[in-house]
Amino acid sequence: MEENRVAFITGGTAGIGRECALTLAKEGFDIAINCRKEPEEYEEQRKEIEENNVKCFFTKGDVSKYEDAERMVKEVIEEFGKIDVLLNNAGITKDNLLMRMKKADFEDVINVNLVGTFNITKNVVPYMMKKRYGRIINMASVVGISGNAGQANYAASKAGVIGFTKSLAKELGSRNILVNAIAPGYIKTAMTDVLSDKIKEQIKEQIPLGTLGETKDVANLVKFLSSNDSSYITGQVIHVDGGMLI
Repeated sequence: MEENRVAFITGGTAGIGRECALTLAKEGFDIAINCRKEPEEYEEQRKEIEENNVKCFFTKGDVSKYEDAERMVKEVIEEFGKIDVLLNNAGITKDNLLMRMKKADFEDVINVNLVGTFNITKNVVPYMMKKRYGRIINMASVVGISGNAGQANYAASKAGVIGFTKSLAKELGSRNILVNAIAPGYIKTAMTDVLSDKIKEQIKEQIPLGTLGETKDVANLVKFLSSNDSSYITGQVIHVDGGMLI
């Protein structure tokens, strides 16, 4: 019997990351998830994933710390023996206008969103190169393309992820490792739930499809980029934004 493929998802316990984990589990992937709390606290999610006849493994750590990233990747390899798909999804926001933004808030967002993507990828790539196979999917944002007032730190981190993605795609293409980025627009998550109805209506007016996206809209693209159907696509930044940045 053919063994399951393995997907490692950072920030996979909530929002888009959680939806992606479940979606890939339904496709027959064994799932490894980076978490910030003790693994025992995610039993409900583990059961939901393992209902699909796959394994689910949690590894606790902070992606912004290189030593944590190195250890977590080793733990996933020890558990499953390989990583076929890496989804760099962990991310934070600390929004403020530049004049009010603290230096620490700028650095924290860069360290999790951009440095964290480097830390995890740096440790996963050697295993993919050895197998001459891999799919790396980096979560960017439309803000990394358009910019956004009050999000200089977040926009800078996501623009960095896009440059990182394109560079890696050129480096790793000869090893059959595809590297792509997804740029979500406004997706219904805890991050958008805090917005007022007035702000949400203003946002919808900027979107040709007239609505916020669902987490499944992003997860379905992750599913495609994780499959062999995407075998001639690399170095791309694919928008999931309802046409917002046309």
